[in-house]
Amino acid sequence: MINITRIFDFPYYQLEKYNLNKSLTTKYGDTWVSISTQSYVDQANAISRSLLRLGVKPNDKIAVISTTNRTEWNVIDIGVLQIGAQNVPIYPTISETDYEYILNHSEATYCFVSDIEVLEKLNKIKDNTLLKGVYTFDEIDNESNWKSLLTLGEDPSNQSEVQALMDSVKPDDLATLIYTSGTTGTPKGVMLSHNNIVSDVLSSEKRVPFDHGKSRALSFLPICHVFERMLLYLYQYCGVEIYFAESIDKMSDNLKEIHPHVMSAVPRLYEKVYDKIVAKGGELTGIKKALFFWAIDLGLRYEPYGKNGWWYEKQLGLARKLIFSKWKEALGGNIKIMVSGSAALQPRLTRTFAAAGIPIMEGYGLTETSPVISVNDQRNYGFRIGTVGKLIDHVEVKIAEDGEILVKGPNVMLGYYKDPEKTADVMTGDYFHTGDIGEISDDGFLKITDRKKEMFKTSGGKYVAPAVIENQLKQSRFIEQVMVIGEGQKMPAALIQPNFDFIKEWAKRHDIDSSNISILCKDERLLDRIQKEIDYSNQNFGKWEQIKAFKVTPEVWSIEKGHLTPTLKLKRKNIKEIYNSLINSIYNL
Repeated sequence: MINITRIFDFPYYQLEKYNLNKSLTTKYGDTWVSISTQSYVDQANAISRSLLRLGVKPNDKIAVISTTNRTEWNVIDIGVLQIGAQNVPIYPTISETDYEYILNHSEATYCFVSDIEVLEKLNKIKDNTLLKGVYTFDEIDNESNWKSLLTLGEDPSNQSEVQALMDSVKPDDLATLIYTSGTTGTPKGVMLSHNNIVSDVLSSEKRVPFDHGKSRALSFLPICHVFERMLLYLYQYCGVEIYFAESIDKMSDNLKEIHPHVMSAVPRLYEKVYDKIVAKGGELTGIKKALFFWAIDLGLRYEPYGKNGWWYEKQLGLARKLIFSKWKEALGGNIKIMVSGSAALQPRLTRTFAAAGIPIMEGYGLTETSPVISVNDQRNYGFRIGTVGKLIDHVEVKIAEDGEILVKGPNVMLGYYKDPEKTADVMTGDYFHTGDIGEISDDGFLKITDRKKEMFKTSGGKYVAPAVIENQLKQSRFIEQVMVIGEGQKMPAALIQPNFDFIKEWAKRHDIDSSNISILCKDERLLDRIQKEIDYSNQNFGKWEQIKAFKVTPEVWSIEKGHLTPTLKLKRKNIKEIYNSLINSIYNL
């Protein structure tokens, strides 16, 4: 059996052990199109041969920008890596300026793009880069298509050169540059080796209860993010068939078409799924409505491993039969496990989905740690609500004096590309400074309490941890996004983007005109109602942490407008700039 030490060993291992008929599947138009493991390997080799014919050499950088996850991305990835070149994935949603910065900083020589929208953005800055060629995944008139490289690589006469280069790639060699979206400043190029990612995959595998060679996964988190990319290698290793979702809008349809056993998402998506389910429950009447909210109430009190006693478990069994089974059906019927990462998952979601028999296993990690550091696992008492689970094998964590989580292990990055100073800033010996504050329980569960950089002091000298307060506030159905402010001020306050779908529905029920969102966001009746939500949340915090004022913003916070990073984290500095006048009005500046 193949010993996996480099990323490109995964498909060869799958070929030898599982040889799937449907290794990778993408929907084109109305048709799902699969390629087998054999075809995956064959196409990757054709790409390698063609890249060599284009003059690509070891350590050259090849960029890939794709709006959706798709088969082509994975074929290109393996084709690039096995000749000792490096894959530079780029978020499609970032600005043209960031495209230009990343392409130039990485010195990328070729770029693969998914569609016309990405191509048009790229074309605006292409002449300012070192790119020698651009290939598209979609068929676009007068553009070079990636299939032309499959054709160029049909001739196997230079396969021995490909093999020699594969043999020369060492586990500690650089595999990929992943530019962190960053909440401030220019993106940093995280250098990850083959071993960084491979070690993380092999250690994480022990935490996922797959039926090896018989499971299906739905993939839709951006593959340019190391979390989803690591999971795709993990699926390949476990013989899991991978289906690529068309888009977040089509997720519901895709779940019903594919019936996956596993999927991954960021907390924001799970929040939306939950809110949608609760909204539908709210439309029920009579006994059906009463039963629905009885089940929700049970779910919110869920504790794993039967801690609530036999009577609770008896009721839960009934709730699963009558109510929660329908949730499972809406997710395709076969979901055994969902994985969450990138940001904190609200405990109410962890409890309710676990009660429903579709547990979300929350994990923790960063791009710089390839990414997984810890993850929950329902088996062997490895699941604790409110934590990010136990550390994976071979990873060490120590808590610094100021509470910061420091990580050491084979998954810790090589450093930031062309930036030894920034690398030195985050390393103490072999330990990487995560920038997160946390604690480890006596029995090994890691809990994240805040972001070190996001904590601030009020003018009274009291520390405030905004993320904790924000997560509490976001449990309100009225609040979609929220940012706690107040650094150097006398009190914390909040900027709130309401859940527009919900407040429109709420306004309708209360005979309030919702045709103009800007006017609705200033309506005293709505503001009073949001104040009640804040008052309820404030009960959980000390007086110095409580939100004393807030302002509602009448537009959706988005990646495109600069409010959010591509992984949907708050860009705090940008938000402060965008809403500077609102902040000034709160503090009478």
